Amino acid sequence: MERRKFTPESKRQVVEQAIAAGNNSIVARKYNIRPNLVSRWVRQYKAGQSMQGSSPKGNATHVTQQEHAQLVAENRELDKQNAHLKQLLGEKDLEISILRDLIKNPTLTCG
Repeated sequence: MERRKFTPESKRQVVEQAIAAGNNSIVARKYNIRPNLVSRWVRQYKAGQSMQGSSPKGNATHVTQQEHAQLVAENRELDKQNAHLKQLLGEKDLEISILRDLIKNPTLTCG
């Protein structure tokens, strides 16, 4: 399979559509490229890195210290929520396993 080359303008178009859609996979499918490539371009765009010689439009990629602190706090909160949800999921999986065992062998007693 031949490696395709993308112009900075076409990359920017893909990135802007991915950001607007909020889903890299849909945009990747539309352009017949891998979703991880779109994700990388979006990260580069948001980080203010050049798209092979051209920079993203506007100053939307520059983050102030206050915005950075807010994002870090938000990330911590999301990590806490994620850990809590993983714990709940584990508990539910255990409950399901116990109930399946009881259905398979009704002679088991609880307590």
